[in-house]
Amino acid sequence: MENEKLTEREANTYSPLSLAFLGDSVYDTLVREYLLRIANMPVAKLHSAKVKLVCAEFQSEAYSTLEELLDERELAVLKRGRNATGNTVPKHADAVEYRRATAVECLFGYLFLLGRTERIYQLFDSIMAGTDVSADI
Repeated sequence: MENEKLTEREANTYSPLSLAFLGDSVYDTLVREYLLRIANMPVAKLHSAKVKLVCAEFQSEAYSTLEELLDERELAVLKRGRNATGNTVPKHADAVEYRRATAVECLFGYLFLLGRTERIYQLFDSIMAGTDVSADI
């Protein structure tokens, strides 16, 4: 399957939860790449560090960082993701955290469909800039 970019109009036809489904994978891959680049360690340690960076609590904090960096269209996608219905909340997160985490994933999925890889990395770098991962690994 060819990675064909979508227009904003086409990307907006997907539900926020569908965008979050894709964005979860995009974000997870970015975290894995980030951890691998900063530390060559056993896979079990990499996995433990990854779990801390992809959990709803951490992504909810990332929401606050991203909110200030987004243009009007990106912010609209973030809010669509936050307001999406149908989320079942896992035991380890509260509803607000989980909805904000879904919003982050929705944004990353949306940007991926648009082919805006550079923007994805820019936003991800902003999220990680305020994080001391070395304490966790």
